[in-house]
Amino acid sequence: MLSPEKFKRDTFSALNNPQLRRNFKRAMSGLMEKRQAVFPDAEEWQQLRELGSLIRANALRKLPELLEQLEANCTKNGIQVHWAETVDEANKLVLEIAQRHKVKSVVKGKSMVSEEMGLNHFLGQHGIEALEADLGEYIIQVDHELPSHIIMPAIHKNKEQISRMFHEKVDPETLAESAEEMTAIARKILRKKFYEADMGVSGVNFAVAETGTLCLVENEGNGRFCTTLPPVHVAVMGIEKVLQRLDDVPPLLSLLTRSATGQAITTYFNMITSPRKSAEKDGPLEVHLILLDNGRSRMHSDKLLRDTLLCIRCGACMNHCPVYTRIGGHAYSATYPGPIGKIFTPQIKSLHEAGHLADASSLCGACVEVCPVKIPITDILLRLRHDKAVNKRNIPFTKSGGLEAKTESLIWKCWGMVYANPILYQLKSYKLSKVGNYMPEWLPLLRNWTSVRSKPHFAKKSLHQLAREKGLMDE
Repeated sequence: MLSPEKFKRDTFSALNNPQLRRNFKRAMSGLMEKRQAVFPDAEEWQQLRELGSLIRANALRKLPELLEQLEANCTKNGIQVHWAETVDEANKLVLEIAQRHKVKSVVKGKSMVSEEMGLNHFLGQHGIEALEADLGEYIIQVDHELPSHIIMPAIHKNKEQISRMFHEKVDPETLAESAEEMTAIARKILRKKFYEADMGVSGVNFAVAETGTLCLVENEGNGRFCTTLPPVHVAVMGIEKVLQRLDDVPPLLSLLTRSATGQAITTYFNMITSPRKSAEKDGPLEVHLILLDNGRSRMHSDKLLRDTLLCIRCGACMNHCPVYTRIGGHAYSATYPGPIGKIFTPQIKSLHEAGHLADASSLCGACVEVCPVKIPITDILLRLRHDKAVNKRNIPFTKSGGLEAKTESLIWKCWGMVYANPILYQLKSYKLSKVGNYMPEWLPLLRNWTSVRSKPHFAKKSLHQLAREKGLMDE
């Protein structure tokens, strides 16, 4: 559930959780140091991110035609392509494929789009087990949590917390003390599920229109298991992930891995172009690609908001954000937390439901400096704040919402009138110098301000009065 009140409660809860603060401080410091180490040459970094930005911008500029080209080439290769305007349509498509093949269990590679869809819960409601195969995703699934980070879902937990959770919920007979022992426990369970699964689900990091190729980036090999062992593979993808040419992939792959985890390249890079062919011994018999819109076309139609779709989901903006690194991902109550979530979530949900996330920023610009594809996050935040304010003013005059907006609008009009008139301004300054310091902090006009700030202290004499007393200006 998204609401300003819940966000505020969860933020204070996170700030008052010393263990969570320590976990994030250690994890974020390590990620920032690794990223800095793999970009030692500032000039090379700027040239590469400029190239990455141009590649992504070119793909977005040609998005409709590239999507049609992708569909044509995927279909020619034997991949079945489906279109979904909403998450409900996407979930129904996955369910139809599963039911057609009498699927009872699904194994999933890491996919933020499937999280956006709420796919696990949806399949569970229809009697189909969906098991996360990525270790981080598996940990939070067992603990019934949302991902706290788009690259490292369980980054909010330390080794001891995960060990206790494994002992309580996964293997009560074993108390694993090392990461290797916990990984071995998960591997034993997941290997069995890989072989038993009727269907595999994955995300898509890049889809190449030129060749009809689906690219998956991973470190653990679970993605490769999910896409080769089950007889049916379903890939879910936001429509913005398409690229024009195969040559566009290497620069973006370098930016993604180095920005995300500080690696020169990930352990596995999978390129899927077709289902199993007659002479091949492994691979799925069917491959389906579901292209999800969910508000992306609306973003694409706006020149500034379109830049939101440049994102390659590296998570670097989160790792450097002074807000995210102190409150973590769960405070946002959204699939996409951190800076990218603050601009993406209000657009796929609504400003009414999630517009408060755009306010949760200091506008320091750290996210913009590290973004590998140069998304103007702060500009988009300001645009969303403006749109939210405009929408708020246009709410009908009702007790449920418009009264506050109308009051705020009236206050700003009065402020403008006072500051535009020298006589009114001087009168205001004189009154505040006499009574301003006696106003209690609980007054409605001051309460929200003083809840997080010190009450202003008004000088007894104005600057003009002091200047006159010093003979610095004529009467």
